[in-house]
Amino acid sequence: MWRHGDVYLASVAAIPDFARELPHCTLAEGELTGHSHRIRESGAATLYEVSGERFLQVSAEIATLIHQEHGPIELPRGTYRVWFQREYTPEEIRRVID
Repeated sequence: MWRHGDVYLASVAAIPDFARELPHCTLAEGELTGHSHRIRESGAATLYEVSGERFLQVSAEIATLIHQEHGPIELPRGTYRVWFQREYTPEEIRRVID
C-alpha cells in the first residue's frame, strides 16, 4: 500500500471488467491548489475508471507518481486501485481536498 498525500494506492489482482481507459495519467487534481497527483513518465502507465473508482496499470518497470508538495513515489509494474482520503464532518463524509 502506498500513500501520496490524500491519494492511496494498493495492489489488486486485476482491473474490473467494463473499466474505461482515461486519456491521461492524472490520478487526482487539487481543487484548491491546482496541483495534481500524476505519473511523470509518458506511456509508463494507463489509468482506468469504473463506477467512480480508479485503477492504475503500470506497464513499465517503474512509474513515478509525482505531486508538487510530496516526494515522488516509484511504483513497480503492476495493477493498483486508487482511492482518496475522506474526512468526517457532522454534515457529511467527504473527500479531503488539497
